Amino acid sequence: MMDPTTTRSGPYDAELAFTPPCDVSPDPARPGLQRARTLAPDELKLGRSVERHRCPIGDLASPGTLAPDLVRHGFDVIDLACAADAQQTLESVRVAGHVTREDARAIRRGLTGTSYRLSDGSTLRILFVAPEGFIMRKAGPNGLSVTRDAMSGMNDHDAAATVHADQDVKGTPLRRMMRGAAPWLFRHDTPDARNRWSPLMLLNLWIPLQQITRPLALMDKRTLDRRKHQLRYGLPTDAFLDRSKDQSVNDIWKFLYDEQQRWYFTSEMDARSAYVFETLGTPHGSFIVPGEDAAARGYLALEAAAQALQQGDESALRRAAEGVAKAPSPPVTTPALGRAIENMDRVLDEVRRDASSLCSEQKGGDWPTRAKSAMDRVVRKSVELRVVALRIPRAWPRRFSARARPRPTGA
Repeated sequence: MMDPTTTRSGPYDAELAFTPPCDVSPDPARPGLQRARTLAPDELKLGRSVERHRCPIGDLASPGTLAPDLVRHGFDVIDLACAADAQQTLESVRVAGHVTREDARAIRRGLTGTSYRLSDGSTLRILFVAPEGFIMRKAGPNGLSVTRDAMSGMNDHDAAATVHADQDVKGTPLRRMMRGAAPWLFRHDTPDARNRWSPLMLLNLWIPLQQITRPLALMDKRTLDRRKHQLRYGLPTDAFLDRSKDQSVNDIWKFLYDEQQRWYFTSEMDARSAYVFETLGTPHGSFIVPGEDAAARGYLALEAAAQALQQGDESALRRAAEGVAKAPSPPVTTPALGRAIENMDRVLDEVRRDASSLCSEQKGGDWPTRAKSAMDRVVRKSVELRVVALRIPRAWPRRFSARARPRPTGA
């Protein structure tokens, strides 16, 4: 067996991927702003043309860490447990590992019109959940691919590798869809414009179905110098969105690294809570948690062992389990990932103790089910939605405020 996994409560030192300065130039269309070079498809697929920096990333699940505030920090955590109809569908999606159009409609219907209490005491009422931008992401530990090679509509999206923000309030498609009115309607803060009086917000609703690996990290926007480090970027959407030719490029934001930037994530989180963050400017991206290399070794060993058992190959079955036993123990990691690694090792230890008995049973009895469950636990699954929401300050008269729902505990 591997040595017991060492855990701690964070912060964790991990890599985030930024735009390299060599890909940045002045933006002729918006004087004073900078633009990042649009990457070719092979560069995107292979993760080229990024600059990786190790950043301390605070764990919001740890006592004494930042209490996120949507207006101050650019993101918040809301309690989704009371959205019962949506919860049932989200659990079905988690188990299935993909989302159908019927699932998407049910989730959108279950969330539209609901209200949530934010950390500053204000109320967030979801007015509209857009059909476009509804996607499911799946990512294996330590960069291991668990999707098909090509994205397929709402499914087969890997974790977003580079730090970005999802929409430029003055860019495509908002400029055309709203005839230039988006900057006046939506609250936003960009390098060359801001609207801090509107209660209407365009937000990402990020729902983790399970995410102890490849979690989402979000930047405290107070630590971002937008003029220096926020970059315009034209993202081709032909591969994953069905848009007309004049809207095939999505104007988003990329970012340069700076040591003053501060990052946060939640080490253990499921669909009972969700992030809300500003579509128009909150930097975010996924990262590899320390210890995911051990989780990936366990995943591949279980996969090889299950295949050997299916073929009745006892020698291959032993090799799969014993190879992981000789691997070095993982570094300090999160408690949730530590438990998952230890669980994989327990399932593999059954093979080490008595591979012959497993092979003599009909396809290993219930061992394949336990192996599949242990592997699935270290796969990040999340659903992302784009919503239009009304933020109602707590100072407003109660009769104008929708019924607020309680904040989640321990989020």
